[in-house]
Amino acid sequence: MGRPDNERVCRYRSVADGAIQLFAPAQIASMLQETGFAMDLTRVVGPIILACAILYAIPATAVLGAILVTGFLGGAICAHVRIGELGSPPEIVSLLLGAMTWGGLYARDPHIRAILPLIR
Repeated sequence: MGRPDNERVCRYRSVADGAIQLFAPAQIASMLQETGFAMDLTRVVGPIILACAILYAIPATAVLGAILVTGFLGGAICAHVRIGELGSPPEIVSLLLGAMTWGGLYARDPHIRAILPLIR
């Protein structure tokens, strides 16, 4: 069975985000600064995002990757709430990506469906 499309979107988006942070840090640095983070954190955040995406893409470590991706996205949401941007586009995108991450894993992994049944 192939991977659900929403799972591919999450994986590609995470890889793209990590790559942008590694190869175009100046563009991301201003956004980090707006949320109260130091501009030089792009060198740290980029590899972390890429590692999370790689773990999520590998079937044997997909659950760990989903947990880490969700934690990263939750941190992004928290940073925007902290500066008063409740309901901002980055928050909504992060929320949707987190839901898609787990939705894709739920759709392809019977173990996840057994742990989190929607209907009993």
